[in-house]
Amino acid sequence: MHRCSIQGTGAYLPEKRLTNADLERLVDTNEEWILQRTGIRERRIASASECTSDLAVKAAQGALEAAEEEASNVDAVIVATVTPDTYCPAAAVYVQEKLGVGAAAAFDLSAACTGFVYGLALGHSLIATSMAERVLVIGAETLSRYVDYEDRSTCILFGDGAGAALLSRAVEGSGSYVADNFIQADGAGAELIHIPAGGARLPASHDTVEAKQHFLRVQGRDVFKFATRIIVDLVERALDRNGLQLDDLKLIVPHQANYRIIEAALKRLKLPEERCFLNVERYGNTSGAAVPIALHEAVDEGRLERGDWVLLLGFGAGLTWGYNLIKW
Repeated sequence: MHRCSIQGTGAYLPEKRLTNADLERLVDTNEEWILQRTGIRERRIASASECTSDLAVKAAQGALEAAEEEASNVDAVIVATVTPDTYCPAAAVYVQEKLGVGAAAAFDLSAACTGFVYGLALGHSLIATSMAERVLVIGAETLSRYVDYEDRSTCILFGDGAGAALLSRAVEGSGSYVADNFIQADGAGAELIHIPAGGARLPASHDTVEAKQHFLRVQGRDVFKFATRIIVDLVERALDRNGLQLDDLKLIVPHQANYRIIEAALKRLKLPEERCFLNVERYGNTSGAAVPIALHEAVDEGRLERGDWVLLLGFGAGLTWGYNLIKW
């Protein structure tokens, strides 16, 4: 079994900003109300000419450049998304073609906000079992296309973006590697965050469009309780499984769902906020893109040094959850 490490990260955020002031003109809300409940000030919105694969490609190019690696050397492309360009084929094959990867495995992974964490765990497994030497894992979303801007409870939350990481076989003796992965789900909570129509259960029709069943629906209070609990559970599980103490973690990079969720979990853990990377204020909830965007920004800002322990945390629709523990 081979160890794997992250060789480079990248991120891309669309230029257009949707601020709380902009939302005040669209729906019955205001800056104070949004900040109190979410901590979000603005989100990025993809242009009409941008789709999920376009965002993914730009993030992936950044990861490849950081790793000083050519796209043609990539053995697998995994795109974690719930907003693919098309239902068939996968967004990953469009990314593969646009990047010039050539013949390689390419597929999408649907685990919502935990998607990148699932994808990194799977990429690690491909490398560990010699099925691949270099795996490009991307989280990319254009959630703005699935948001009802007349529903103030959901339209304030979501934004667009992409983040990526290039995984490769760890260099012998480097001390940098993915140490542990944990992923789980519980379908009993499937309808707490969902898009009712558009799939085989309820295909698109005049009635589904009229009823706005192609937009995201979120049961906020139940999701808040779940997310706060699961962050604490994931941190404690990661420490217990790997014989670590909370002080051993240099940085926690959680899914950027809502500042209040993260704040509540940090209080339960008695963990100072400076040990947790946060950017939800600037981007909102970008689902599967949130963790890799945050990881890239943490790296870019010098928040991690070689040898540091970093814990990536995902939780979201499905309900899904998981972590990646990395010796940076």
